[in-house]
Amino acid sequence: MSLVAGAVLAAGLLLILAPWWWPEPEPLATVLERWRPIAALRELLVLAGLPGRYWAATIVLSLLCGLVTASLVQVVCQVLPLSAVVGSAGLVAPVVVLRARATARRRLQRGLWPDVVDHLLSAIRSGLALPDAVAALATVGPAPLRPAFAAFTADYRAAGRFSDGLDDLKTALADPVADRILETVRMARDVGGTELPTVLRALSAGLREESAVRAEAEARQSWVVNAARLGVAAPWLILLLLSSRPEAALAYNSREGAVLIIAGVVVSALAYQAMLRVGRLQAERRWFR
Repeated sequence: MSLVAGAVLAAGLLLILAPWWWPEPEPLATVLERWRPIAALRELLVLAGLPGRYWAATIVLSLLCGLVTASLVQVVCQVLPLSAVVGSAGLVAPVVVLRARATARRRLQRGLWPDVVDHLLSAIRSGLALPDAVAALATVGPAPLRPAFAAFTADYRAAGRFSDGLDDLKTALADPVADRILETVRMARDVGGTELPTVLRALSAGLREESAVRAEAEARQSWVVNAARLGVAAPWLILLLLSSRPEAALAYNSREGAVLIIAGVVVSALAYQAMLRVGRLQAERRWFR
């Protein structure tokens, strides 16, 4: 009987100490989210205005797009190397769409930030405290940005955490200009000073000038980008049309045809990247994450 009691006591002590000796492993989703490609995909989703937690659905959608496009080309043309190339293009198509959406969203927001600074400056001049001035943007700020500021307002009123609310707001807006504005507000809140209106006026003027210059440069850049896309897409469209003929499909299914298609993929990718680098504008980085 004493042996059984000792075993039960030892088992109880082991169960008590188990959380420290054998801590619960992290969920697989948490581990994957720290992986660099997944982290980059989550950031791209945020930049595109979508929740970052949809990264798994984006991967599944990419796989489905690649499989469907490859299957369709294989059914129509019956050229396996060409189906693999088109399937690879379909695989990255959702990422391309997300990048285009993120670029369009940032271009739209670039013209809104000077108005945000002006509204913030007016609120400060009227005597509002900095948290109330930021919260007021949920009603008087530009319409596309109001949901993010409304979420900040709700969080600040519920918890009263201004600094943490600014961090969440920076994550929701995902814009380098927003980082600069909010970090300026944070610094004024932490250290005080009377130069905040002057800084905001200078920032508003600088943002308007930068937006005008970048808009003109992007208009010129669009010529290069469209030419690059047309130059890359045209040969592959012709190849798809040629592959619909049985004798052409037989030729491209051979070893020499496969080598020709792979060489075309490499040359097209290198030429497209080279042309994009020629006309690329330096994207502003987020220094205050």
